[in-house]
Amino acid sequence: MQGSDRKPSLTIISPFAIRYSLLAVLVFCSQAAAQQRPAAFVDAATMVPGLIVDMRYAGTDNFVGRPIDGYAAPRCLLTHVAAAALAAVAADIKSRGLVLKVFDCYRPARAGADFLRWLHDPDDQKMKAEFYPDVDKRALVRDGYIIPRSAHSRGSAVDVTLVKADGHELDMGTPFDFFSLKSWPGNPAVGATAYANRDMLAGVMAEQGFRPYNREWWYFSLRREPFPQTYFDFVVK
Repeated sequence: MQGSDRKPSLTIISPFAIRYSLLAVLVFCSQAAAQQRPAAFVDAATMVPGLIVDMRYAGTDNFVGRPIDGYAAPRCLLTHVAAAALAAVAADIKSRGLVLKVFDCYRPARAGADFLRWLHDPDDQKMKAEFYPDVDKRALVRDGYIIPRSAHSRGSAVDVTLVKADGHELDMGTPFDFFSLKSWPGNPAVGATAYANRDMLAGVMAEQGFRPYNREWWYFSLRREPFPQTYFDFVVK
């Protein structure tokens, strides 16, 4: 900002204005906390046969190392159309002796704000060795691994992998949320088996209308999502 020769003026805020502002903040916070799950959202486990739900942000096994704001229960919530598409994927892979496992589904917008608070704490590096050993924490947004306004909050995106009937995940080359070039779907450095498994996952998801993300083999969003401009913030419970 350029300087000015004008003397600064003193603005007096009345006690009434202060009380009104505080009341507005309290009303907004109470409305956000009371936001209910829209009717268009369903528990995907009730629609997707054999779905294994491993909601990482509801627990401690994630890159932050603690439950994330907005996850009060380990439930996979999705829009009905996204859950139906995922059910079609499950039906397709059943003949191959495979089922789906989800790591994240609908994500409250407040979770993105929680991620940003974590990013601005340089001393919190307890999960670095497991999730981002070769990446500077401060670069996770710049490099596209953490997106403050995620499509997950629109309810039609899912983090998913393929699992054998015996419960073992297929080899995908890296774990979920491993922030590295190795997690890019098109990276052949992970080996032929993992590369083929990634290709299979992407193929079955694409057949049911999901599109991939070029930095995460596990991430897919519905092409024709019902709420393309809406970021929801109701709590997962």
